[in-house]
Amino acid sequence: MANLVVIWVHGLGQTAEYISEFTGAAMIKPHNTNTEFELSGINHVALVCSDMACTVDFYTNVLGMPLIKSLDLPNGQGQHFFFDAGNGDCVAFFWFADAPDAVPGISSPAAIPGIGDITSAVSTMNHLAFHVPAEKFDAYRQRLKDKGVRVGPVLNHDESEMQVSRTLHPGVYVRSFYFQDPDGITLEFACWTKEFGESDTQAVPKTAADRRVPAAR
Repeated sequence: MANLVVIWVHGLGQTAEYISEFTGAAMIKPHNTNTEFELSGINHVALVCSDMACTVDFYTNVLGMPLIKSLDLPNGQGQHFFFDAGNGDCVAFFWFADAPDAVPGISSPAAIPGIGDITSAVSTMNHLAFHVPAEKFDAYRQRLKDKGVRVGPVLNHDESEMQVSRTLHPGVYVRSFYFQDPDGITLEFACWTKEFGESDTQAVPKTAADRRVPAAR
């Protein structure tokens, strides 16, 4: 039986009410088949922090992720800690004593989506998104605000010219909001709101020749 969920949209300066019908599980997730490898998700993603103590405090006490493994690397190289992100997935952090400082706009976006420029350098991680239940999406955003986390606006991603809507409508495929950890790593809480089909993969992939690379100094 379908579950009727009332969702309040607090994005982009407006509040609207939308009743969405979710069938089966509370979270909609892609469920395609990989014919090459039997992959079952992300084992872990490994990031780099400047202060492991602050990172542990944020991911365990603010985001509620249990710390499941901590390592001191050989020869004083640094540390490697793992956090349980749910569903069998983990977020890991390295701390290196000689790691270069982050450079916003290069190593990571200078701002979060909905607030400023989101460009980052090739091969860097732009942001990390976590699945959340659709019916808890807005409550989780408020909970982060109550914990003192600066969060961006709710973004209802759709196929419009600007690819974001002020209100939640049947064309919205994912809802999200963004925030940052103590090192400025962009994080996202997101929930899919519709299944994908063949019409969702019509964009033609760009190539290296299409890049507008800044001139060398």
